[in-house]
Amino acid sequence: MSKGPFVVLMAEDNEHDIIATRRAWKKHNIANPLHVVNDGEECLDFLHRQGKYIDPDTAPSPGILLLDISMPKMDGLTVLKHIREEKEDEDLRRLPVIILTASKAEEDRFKSYDIGANAFIVKPVGFKNFSEAVKAINIFWQLVELPRSGDGFSHTVIPARSRYAPADVSLST
Repeated sequence: MSKGPFVVLMAEDNEHDIIATRRAWKKHNIANPLHVVNDGEECLDFLHRQGKYIDPDTAPSPGILLLDISMPKMDGLTVLKHIREEKEDEDLRRLPVIILTASKAEEDRFKSYDIGANAFIVKPVGFKNFSEAVKAINIFWQLVELPRSGDGFSHTVIPARSRYAPADVSLST
């Protein structure tokens, strides 16, 4: 099991969903630090420690990425493709990415898995359902083990590409 809390990076442009996530974090006493970026370009800047995220203290290496598909400047699927095609940063390629989206489109789900998402979750409607989904995501990722990263921090994830089909998760009601 993980030796301590890992950073969670959330790429989300919907302020309502950000507030709901922060409320769920507080409600369930989730120890993992949550960092939020609002578009795809900002997400990649955070992950590559560029621009306003050049200081590692403002952009710690995340253990997982919660990624929305529909975002300004660069959509989530393009961000995921950049992450999975990263040539120089093995840890970034292995970063577990959970697509957390309002999209119920089968095409989005297939594209997400084809590019290398670890999970595809449709955002549940209503705070209670959404909060329980956040809690379930947290519990699951606390239990999963991953290879030790280059910085010595053991991230809790599943390898991005697996011989086994990733689990589809739909938490909407």
